[in-house]
Amino acid sequence: MITRMIYRAEFEEGQVSAGVKALERSEQAKQRIIQGELMTAAAYVWRNSLFLYYECIDSRLSPDEIAGAAVPYLKDWPGHAEPRKWIPMIDVFHFNEPADTEHWLRKERVEKRVGRVAHLKPEMISSYIYYHYQLQEERSFTGDKYEIIAMHENLLFGYQEFPKVIEEPVVPGRLKTKGTPENWQDSRMDLHFQPWEEDGYLYFKPIEPIFAYYIGDYK
Repeated sequence: MITRMIYRAEFEEGQVSAGVKALERSEQAKQRIIQGELMTAAAYVWRNSLFLYYECIDSRLSPDEIAGAAVPYLKDWPGHAEPRKWIPMIDVFHFNEPADTEHWLRKERVEKRVGRVAHLKPEMISSYIYYHYQLQEERSFTGDKYEIIAMHENLLFGYQEFPKVIEEPVVPGRLKTKGTPENWQDSRMDLHFQPWEEDGYLYFKPIEPIFAYYIGDYK
């Protein structure tokens, strides 16, 4: 069984460079891949934010077990009695999901694993989830097998692989309704996103990779 995990953390002020270098030197994620505990593991940095995407095989690993080298450089998040460095991000959209380990193995070589970020307008978060959950579970049209979009507050993090793999999902959809607009453009996703301050661009922008490992590269 494959479980997809996405976490966000934030570096202490002035600690981004040191934290990124610690992760680049660490063998922690690679060893979990080699040992067969993970299928894929990738980390990305954007401003002070650190994003971790990984695919657990059979049992769930904590982010400290994947990227513990970054922990001394990370802030504590408020909101819990116990200090915490990592925030689990909510999976708000995927075209496909793992049926089993064999189904999720990459059949062709992956050339690039990309992390992306975007901001939603806070008042449009519920609408974004509404449209995307319908699309996801009604199986209205197919898309990138390995793409996933996760959310924390109004920040979206997206993971993608290239070249894209487009195929019908194996796992059945959870809705029998037909609410997704026939023309996806009618969902007006352009109205959901906050423009980027520096250039007014909408939607997702790629962010800096730190590492990316895949089990098939070590067999």
